[in-house]
Amino acid sequence: MDAGDLLALGLGLQPPWRLVGQRVDTSKTPHEVFLEVTADRGAEYPCPVCGVLCKAHDFQEFTWRHLNLFQHHCYVTARLPRVDCPDHGIKRVKTPWAREGSRFTLLFEQAAMTLVREMPVLAAARIIGISDTRLWRVVHYYVAQALARLDLSGVKAVALDETACKRRHNYVTVFIDLDRKQKPVIFVTPGKGKQCLPKFRRFLHEHRGDHRNIAEMVCDMSPAFLAAIADSFPSAKVTVDWFHVVQLFTTAVDEVRKAEAKQNKLPKATRWAVLKAADGGRLTIKQQKALHELESGGFATATAWRLKEMLRWVRKAGTTRAAQWRITHFCRHALKCIAYDLQNLAPVLKALTTLERHAPFILRRWASTYSNARLEGLNGIFQAARARARGYRNAFTFITMIYFIAAPLGELIKFHS
Repeated sequence: MDAGDLLALGLGLQPPWRLVGQRVDTSKTPHEVFLEVTADRGAEYPCPVCGVLCKAHDFQEFTWRHLNLFQHHCYVTARLPRVDCPDHGIKRVKTPWAREGSRFTLLFEQAAMTLVREMPVLAAARIIGISDTRLWRVVHYYVAQALARLDLSGVKAVALDETACKRRHNYVTVFIDLDRKQKPVIFVTPGKGKQCLPKFRRFLHEHRGDHRNIAEMVCDMSPAFLAAIADSFPSAKVTVDWFHVVQLFTTAVDEVRKAEAKQNKLPKATRWAVLKAADGGRLTIKQQKALHELESGGFATATAWRLKEMLRWVRKAGTTRAAQWRITHFCRHALKCIAYDLQNLAPVLKALTTLERHAPFILRRWASTYSNARLEGLNGIFQAARARARGYRNAFTFITMIYFIAAPLGELIKFHS
C-alpha cells in the first residue's frame, strides 16, 4: 500500500471518488497540505434524496479542514457535482468524508468533539487551530441531532431546578429523569419560573412522551413552579425535597447574621460557624468558640441557628404522620423562640410561614422514593464547567454544554463514523 492508498483509506474514499493529487504550501506556518479528490470521468452519483444514480449537472470546488498530517494542517479539496434527478430536480451530492454544510471532515469533527469532552471549547479550539465560534457550531450541530432522537416515552418522575447561567440573576432551568441512572438531563430552558413548565410539556410531547404519564415532580418551594406544575401536569404529585427546607432556614440564619452584624459586633468566625452542621465534625476550634459566644451572648443569630439545627429532629421522623406532628410542634416552638425579637428574626418568621404553607408537599418526602440530591450534585458540575470556561457567551451555549455533559445523547462522536 503506497502513501496515496493510505490517505484514501483514512478519508474513507469509495468509488467513484479517488485521491488524485497532493501539494504542500510551505509559505504559511504551520505548513498546509492539500489532498485533491475527484471522481472518474462520466461517473454517476446517487441523488441525496432518493439514492437513484444520476449524471452530473455541474461542478463546484469545495475545501474541508482535515486532521493534521503530522504537524501540518491538512485540507481536502474536491469538485462536487450537482445531479439532475428526474424526481427531485437538481441537488448537490453528499460526500463520504464530510457532513452536509460543514467545512470540516467527519474525522476532524470527531477529534474536536473528543477534546470538547475533556476541556473548555476555547481551549480545544486553540489546540486544533480554529476559532471557538466555528467549534461551537460543530458542538451545537451534534447535540441538536442527538436531542432530536431522544425518546421520552418512559419518563414518569422528574426533578427540576434552576442554575445560574451568568451573573445578575441569569438562570436556566434543568429537568432530569429521576429513573435514569446515568446522564439524566432531558430538558434545559432559559430562565426560571412558571413559563418553563409549558415548554417542558411541549418538549415531552415532541419526543414521544406524555404529560399524563408524569406521576411525580420534585422541586423547590417556588410558588411559580408549584402553580405551573398544577396547570401543566395536573396528574403529577409534587414533592418538595428536604434539601430545600434546610436551604430555606440556612438562608434565613445568614440574613439574621448580616442584619445583626450591622448593629452589634459578632464573634469572629460566626459566618461559617452558623452555616455548618453542629454535629458534622467540620467545625474548627474558632467556629466552636464563636457558637459558644453567640449562645452565651443572647444574640438573635444564635436563636436562628438553634432553630435551623432543630430541623434534624424533624427529618429523623420515621413516618409521614410522625413528620407532620414534628413539623407542627417545631413551628409552634420556633414561634415562641422568636417572639422576643421579631424585628431581627423576621427572616426566620418568613421561613416558618413558608414551611407551614408548603407542608403537604414537604411531607411527601416521607412517602416518595425520589430526591433532588442528584440534580443539586449536577448543578455543581455545571457550575464547575462554567468556571473552567470562564463563563459562556449566552444561555444557548451553556444549555448546549449541559446537554453535552449530562444528557443521554448516545455516542456523539461515533454518530457519523
